Amino acid sequence: MTPAAVFATLLTGIGAGASLIVAIGAQNAYVLRQGLRREHVLPIVLICIVSDAVLIAAGVAGIGAIIKAAPIALGIVRWAGFVFLVLYALFAARRALRPEKLQAAPGTASTSLIAAVGTCLALTWLNPHVYLDTVLLLGSLSASHGDPGRWVFGVGAVIASILWFSLLGFGARFLAPVFARPIAWRILDGAIAVLMLVLAVLLVV
Repeated sequence: MTPAAVFATLLTGIGAGASLIVAIGAQNAYVLRQGLRREHVLPIVLICIVSDAVLIAAGVAGIGAIIKAAPIALGIVRWAGFVFLVLYALFAARRALRPEKLQAAPGTASTSLIAAVGTCLALTWLNPHVYLDTVLLLGSLSASHGDPGRWVFGVGAVIASILWFSLLGFGARFLAPVFARPIAWRILDGAIAVLMLVLAVLLVV
């Protein structure tokens, strides 16, 4: 791959990863909560980042192995990814029209490190959407970049995870007022909808 191709693929991975990670959900709300309370922020952020990296690597490696074993699977994966991306874009557009806000869970009692880690692990690994989004979808998107492009794409997705969870955890006190405004999510979800549609088109072109 040329340096320009590597850079473009890396940016695509960052954009795709960010679009899937940056969404209202229990995991993000919990990271925000811990960030606001300044409790066990580092281990919580590390768990989220490492978990994402493992899942992304599993998706990139797994989908790649399937395609090598059965080349026809690439076409199936590509069109399945296209359908999923279009649906994801529609859901994002719907959220943009009916915006919500991200709020940290209330409560003042301190949380032990074991309890905080256990909760974070449960919210991460027991969420069925993480396997559909992070493993299947990102794995499918990475496959369209071939070798070694799919791994560059995966690195970009991991970078998006590192940036997002670091900002959410350590910058919670600054980000909370922004994410508490529905208009912020309206703009964000609108941008995600557009990006998902662009990725869907690129996947099948």
